[in-house]
Amino acid sequence: MKHGKKYTEAAKLVDRTAFYEPEEAIALVKKAATAKFDETIEVHIRTGCDGRHAEQQIRGAVVLPNGTGKKVRVLVIAKGDKIAEAEAAGADHVGGEELIPRIQNDGWLDFDVVVATPDMMGIVGRLGKILGPKGLMPNPKAGTVTMDVTKAVNDIKAGKIEYRLDKTNIVHVPVGKVSFTDEALQENFNALMDAIVKAKPSALKGQYLRSITLTSTMGPGVKVNVARF
Repeated sequence: MKHGKKYTEAAKLVDRTAFYEPEEAIALVKKAATAKFDETIEVHIRTGCDGRHAEQQIRGAVVLPNGTGKKVRVLVIAKGDKIAEAEAAGADHVGGEELIPRIQNDGWLDFDVVVATPDMMGIVGRLGKILGPKGLMPNPKAGTVTMDVTKAVNDIKAGKIEYRLDKTNIVHVPVGKVSFTDEALQENFNALMDAIVKAKPSALKGQYLRSITLTSTMGPGVKVNVARF
């Protein structure tokens, strides 16, 4: 893969053979981010899990203390008094069964997170083929299937992110923007890593965290010292 001049220059700042402490890695990623927009900083965690086995799956959510820097659009699917509760909590879109054909037939997807009350999951289940591949399907483990829609919406707006294994057993999550202070990024990174370490499956034998890489949207990856965790 051929990289542009800016990327090549930025890559020279990073020693590909080195493993950096989180504080150094964050500072380096920020320094190497040269795009004209406010790049997102992401963490990629390669695990020793085998996601094909249910007992080795990792899935959950964590509230980043300083948010992600991204405006998150929340859709709540509910009924009865939960509709008004979701609206009062600041959800961007709220509705019931009438939303299903809109998503199914009209391809409406103007939202980033879907929250549903448990009594609506029978209906929401029809959207599995559309929402599932996009990682938008509500899930109790992520706190997006709940009767407490106020808390769900507030947490998501405050910077709650979901983490889960992809097909190659890697977790990819944003921890903020390049414009964040080093301290804010460090706090977010620590909160994420605490959650990931606690999520270690008891069925796993061998090394849990294989590698941790920090990167900005357009910048080179910086390897983090796994021994810390």
